[in-house]
Amino acid sequence: MSRLQIIVASTRPGRVGLPVGQWVEAAAGKHGGFDEVDLTDLAELDLPLMDEPNHPRLARYTKDHTKEWAARVGAADAYVFVLAEYNHSYTAGVKNAVDYLHNEWQYKPAGLVSYGGVSAGLRAAQAFKPVLLSLKMVPIVEGVMIPFVGQSLDDERVFTPNETVQASADAMLDELGRWSGALSSLR
Repeated sequence: MSRLQIIVASTRPGRVGLPVGQWVEAAAGKHGGFDEVDLTDLAELDLPLMDEPNHPRLARYTKDHTKEWAARVGAADAYVFVLAEYNHSYTAGVKNAVDYLHNEWQYKPAGLVSYGGVSAGLRAAQAFKPVLLSLKMVPIVEGVMIPFVGQSLDDERVFTPNETVQASADAMLDELGRWSGALSSLR
């Protein structure tokens, strides 16, 4: 049984991340490489700014929200982070969510879906990779970059990818499945 967790990093009202995350969820379902797909919206999760007294590597969580987050992240075999780019980097909400935990992330692959204007969120994706590496995650090379993301949203805020973006998602999901299997012996 393999489980993919998709994490929508932006928490700002009116954000594009949720429609993009919903598209990734549907694409993963069609792809069929994972038995379960869990779409996690950090705005809905609403984690407070890190409020645990112990270092996350100790896994001595005292708050219910942390225990629930740890269980959800720990159950996943691979991740897709849907990243907005704010001021040439990733959002504070995703950094906070990642920093809550330590062991739960280790030896699992991570795909990055970034979006924005002309830069397609690439600076956020590049800035986020060292964070993932420090937690012993494996950020895969195949990712999805969506330039001018607003042009792919309809009036109901449904994201529809072009062929290149869809092909990138399929390649990313293929690699996530490969790496998830390869890293399973380390978990």
